[in-house]
Amino acid sequence: MTTAPDLHVPSKLAAINRGGPAATPRVKLYKRRIAINHPDPQAGERLLAEALGAVDRDALHGLLRQLAKASAVGHKPDETNLAFMISMIGSIAPKDSIEAMLISQMVSVHMAAMRCACRLACIDDLPQQESVTRALTRLSRTLVAQVEALNRHRSSDERAITVQNLSVQDGGQAIVGNVTQHANVLVAETGPRDTRQDATP
Repeated sequence: MTTAPDLHVPSKLAAINRGGPAATPRVKLYKRRIAINHPDPQAGERLLAEALGAVDRDALHGLLRQLAKASAVGHKPDETNLAFMISMIGSIAPKDSIEAMLISQMVSVHMAAMRCACRLACIDDLPQQESVTRALTRLSRTLVAQVEALNRHRSSDERAITVQNLSVQDGGQAIVGNVTQHANVLVAETGPRDTRQDATP
């Protein structure tokens, strides 16, 4: 069963377009510089740095320069593409410098893949189609590998939990901790002290 969306509920997009708290400043490209379009330049830099996962001003402007180059259409950086890339990075929300670099690469690879897809739709020459198809396949696989790398990086902080089944017979006693066996003596390294002599000679 499908239901019609409630048109009276404001969407995230509407909040962003109104300049709500989730709004990321736009970037303006000039011939020799990149400007952050915000009434308060320092606040604009801070908001954009948070969106891109940049730890300081140098990291922010370095990422912006690299993204601007990756946004290029016909060897010229494109503001629309750059705005898209910044928005995608912000939506994935990098949490540290590694994620900032990896997610920037992911978005750049996606842009290159979509360029290949566009080119593939516009060419009729079979050898060129095969070449572009190979490039598109490699880029798509790279993006999948990058997503997996991001997931591994994000899950590396989670501690592994091992659950083991413990069965204690009537009259027995459980030992909690690492247990090592030396000859015929069991020694509990942690937990309650419990040293037992084996009944067999």
